[in-house]
Amino acid sequence: MHRLIKQSDVLVENFRPGVMKRLGLGFQRVKEMNSQIIYCSISGFGQDGPYRMLPGYDQVAQGMGGIMSITGEPGGPPLKVGVAIADITGGMFAAYGILVALYNREKRGRGQMIDVSLLDSQVALLTYQAGTYFASGEIPQPVGSGHPLIVPYQAFKAKDVYFNIAAGNDKLWKILCKAIGLEKAIDDPKFATNAKRIENREEIVKVISDIIITKNGEEWLKILTDAGVPCGPIYTMDKIFTDPQVLHRQMLKELDHPKVGKVKVIGVPIKLSDTPGEVKTAPPILGQHTQEILTELGFSDQDIKKLRQEKVI
Repeated sequence: MHRLIKQSDVLVENFRPGVMKRLGLGFQRVKEMNSQIIYCSISGFGQDGPYRMLPGYDQVAQGMGGIMSITGEPGGPPLKVGVAIADITGGMFAAYGILVALYNREKRGRGQMIDVSLLDSQVALLTYQAGTYFASGEIPQPVGSGHPLIVPYQAFKAKDVYFNIAAGNDKLWKILCKAIGLEKAIDDPKFATNAKRIENREEIVKVISDIIITKNGEEWLKILTDAGVPCGPIYTMDKIFTDPQVLHRQMLKELDHPKVGKVKVIGVPIKLSDTPGEVKTAPPILGQHTQEILTELGFSDQDIKKLRQEKVI
């Protein structure tokens, strides 16, 4: 491990605070071995503060970070987001921090420690809701699939399926009204502005719902798309990975796996013009690259054999 640290740019760990130090791999010790290393710690609650030693998991972070309190149907129980959003955003914020630290190292010639917590990553997502609370003192509540500050901007039930409508401003509201035959609502003082539609959310959503339920989703999507209203289907997994846009953007890749043959994986969402990213290999099996890494670090075949015999690797 020490040899690897001396040759590495970045070290990432996600133990509870103090564990790496007990292992002899705390930041100060690692810094002595490699003053330029970027040392990134990801934990449930961070390296300091009253909760630092508590175990942290995605579900716990979603709850304590407020995400579950604003997710779900009005009056219903708190709900977690369908993906492990605390784990994912924690990793994303860690990646941002690492990139910033690497850039700083290029300018100043030294590494540093990065401290990312799952709780912080969830609090950082409370953009609209925290702003509303700071400005008004009102505690935001869940609004189902709706938007806290825009109406109508949510899923609606057609005769056969749900789909999304996103009338994000007053101009789009008027276009929507004309497209669905609700012209009378355009100049209705209760609905004429977004602020009024928020105030009368329940009423206008019901009016629109009663219209949308009369046709199939595919019919509505064509009508609304032709009119210029932002809208879209709500896909299940089987539909996502057959969608022509998803396939065109290469968000589905097929790779060779050393044990199971062909496997499908998600593609790279960031498209760079000069240095496009690429998923080149399937996820490795346990220990697949151990020999290769140790050889690069200068271990001889005999050294590696001994480590295997001693069950170090």
